[in-house]
Amino acid sequence: SSTDFVFRDFGNIFAELLPNSMAKLEKPAGSSSIMDGLEVRVQLGGVWKESLTELSGGQRSLVALSLILSLLQFRPAPLYILDEVDAALDPSHTQNIGRILSSPRFGGAQFIVVSLKEGMF
Repeated sequence: SSTDFVFRDFGNIFAELLPNSMAKLEKPAGSSSIMDGLEVRVQLGGVWKESLTELSGGQRSLVALSLILSLLQFRPAPLYILDEVDAALDPSHTQNIGRILSSPRFGGAQFIVVSLKEGMF
């Protein structure tokens, strides 16, 4: 199904943005449909976090960006505007975002990116 692509891409993008980590989208326990909602699960250092509140601001930014980019791969648009999505990140993670945006996966898209960090470019 189409949600399988988003689920897979979400995990792959998150792992690229934050190496040695994993993330996945799941239906809540006992749910039969994604219409009941989704849960975001994140694994850092081999430990699955119980809640997104356990993540740093930068890690939460990467979760959100991973979800947005996975949805954009499913429903592409010709132009994307990203405003300081790397504000809470260190330079290595900013570079990872730049690499993903310039990868063939988004080859048909154009990005307007506002960033105060050199690593993005």
